[in-house]
Amino acid sequence: MTTTAVVVGNPKPASRTLAAATHVARELSGGEPDLVVDLATLGTAILDWSDADIASLVDQVGKADLVVFASPTYKAAYTGLLKLFLDRFAGGTGLSGVAIPLLLGGSPAHSLAPELTLRPVLTEIGGTVPGRGLYVIDSEHDDPAAYADWLAVTKPTVTALLAGR
Repeated sequence: MTTTAVVVGNPKPASRTLAAATHVARELSGGEPDLVVDLATLGTAILDWSDADIASLVDQVGKADLVVFASPTYKAAYTGLLKLFLDRFAGGTGLSGVAIPLLLGGSPAHSLAPELTLRPVLTEIGGTVPGRGLYVIDSEHDDPAAYADWLAVTKPTVTALLAGR
């Protein structure tokens, strides 16, 4: 059975970024994610490296077969909140599954941000990134057409990778 997780680094809880990430997870897996980590809801615990609840979330995300990592684009990169969470993962072995980098932004000006900023980190911590990272214009986050071309190219690869797990 495939396990799917969503990790969202938007400082606003229940954000459009969360809606976008959940949509992508559903489209790629065919069902609701098994685990949703909305980092904005964790408070200062994310700063405490000895916090058992955060360690448990890192462990669960690390073992998931498919994880969508999503963030708004801030200063041409993902948020510091997401960085705090990603820093918890061991290099090379922290993630064992397929990792999807997803960034939302205000204009196409930062459309390479998922490739240039988030993808290398996900790869460094062990994730398998199937194809290009996904960038969605924030105002189009709830439009399925904004994801269609990326899904058409990426979903077959994700499906094949998950079938081989």
